[in-house]
Amino acid sequence: MKKGIYLAVLFLNGISLIAQTNNEQTFKEIYKAALTNAKCYTWLDYLSNDIGPRLSGSANAEKAVQYTKSQLETLGLDKVYLQEVMVPKWVRGEKETAYILNYKTKMNVPICALGGSVATPKNGLTAEVIEVHTIAELESLGSKIKGKIVFFNRPMDPENIETFKSYGGCVDQRYAGAMEASKYGAVGTIVRSMNLRLDDFPHTGTQSYGDIPKSDYIPTAAISTNGAELLSKTLKENPKLQFYFKQSCKQMEDVLSYNVIGEIKGSEHPEKIMIVGGHLDSWDLADGSHDDGAGVVQSMEVLKILKNIGYKPKNTIRVVLFMNEENGGRGGAKYEELAKTNHENHIFALESDSGGFSPRGFSFETDDANFNKIVSWKYLFEPYLIHSFVKGHGGSDIAPLTSKTLVKAGLKPDSQRYFDYHHASNDTFDAINKRELELGAATMASLMYLMDQNGIEKSN
Repeated sequence: MKKGIYLAVLFLNGISLIAQTNNEQTFKEIYKAALTNAKCYTWLDYLSNDIGPRLSGSANAEKAVQYTKSQLETLGLDKVYLQEVMVPKWVRGEKETAYILNYKTKMNVPICALGGSVATPKNGLTAEVIEVHTIAELESLGSKIKGKIVFFNRPMDPENIETFKSYGGCVDQRYAGAMEASKYGAVGTIVRSMNLRLDDFPHTGTQSYGDIPKSDYIPTAAISTNGAELLSKTLKENPKLQFYFKQSCKQMEDVLSYNVIGEIKGSEHPEKIMIVGGHLDSWDLADGSHDDGAGVVQSMEVLKILKNIGYKPKNTIRVVLFMNEENGGRGGAKYEELAKTNHENHIFALESDSGGFSPRGFSFETDDANFNKIVSWKYLFEPYLIHSFVKGHGGSDIAPLTSKTLVKAGLKPDSQRYFDYHHASNDTFDAINKRELELGAATMASLMYLMDQNGIEKSN
């Protein structure tokens, strides 16, 4: 009896060792393919420099749809197609202008309209300024706000190593500031850019008027961090100073656009679907190389790598390039709507939307059983300096996705420089490092391979 148990243990250990060796070898093949034969950097070069900014509803967004579809068609996938989605069309108009009027001195400051904002009057808007740091502080001032421009000046917290935590800790003033200030009679809002360094780049981003009447919409813009410091300092010297800004943005009717999808059909379980993706749209100030051109081309590269190493997945693997993450989330919502309509069973979703910097790990939305299983693979990633496996947010585009049992994951690159570029005019191709981009693609392909090989634990 004891001999039988001993032999069984040896047998199982042998199987485990073989699997470990196979996984290590596949990882080597994946990283070699990414670092010696990748196309993601070339794809991103074209998206960024030949097409440029890709705001939803724009001509460039349509060019990006057609380009990425054509590139996926060269990879020998089983299927490549477009998925229709209606998206908002917001137009920035002419370049914004602003200055601080301190007595008779005009000090120009860099601003940009926030996505979805209304325009100022044709000749611009001038008013006194009241500085606040939180929406709660805004509410406490009440009637003192009427007729003024509210200046939201809460910086990103520099103490957090996780910079996305700092971003999450202050983005409410950008998203809801105008809506809340309007309730107290403000005529406009200026928001400190979501950025950890001091510079002259204003950072745009989406904002919402919620359910307030359109007649109560007020113009809102981001001011650069240097501009915010100057305005705050000057306000302390002269609380009666005035601020002028002018913007001519406009919300148009929704237009037709597309998610771009390519897939490799599963050899054993084609009905089980695993997706990898990023968002194809960007803001209009720059070409969006980090946000999220990097995630788009890395996701495309995942399928290219798997094809190149001759890997035949057990489950169906799709790349999904979502449209309209930046100012509406319509692409992710439409993908989930059609997945439900078609009774599709998604078991895994991986998103890259945190920049093209060196990969550090993943965040997972899953139960303990699946998380513990995934963490047991961590040793395979550590030789590649991938060490952070945590529970957390998977991604905005895969957030709407639901299935009976589903694991979601988000690539975690090094984030220390990400908010230097996020939503600003310097988010351009020259900020991308080719090798870091390729390492991210390889890391994503490696996780996709392991998830496909091992499956997921079903919920009780």
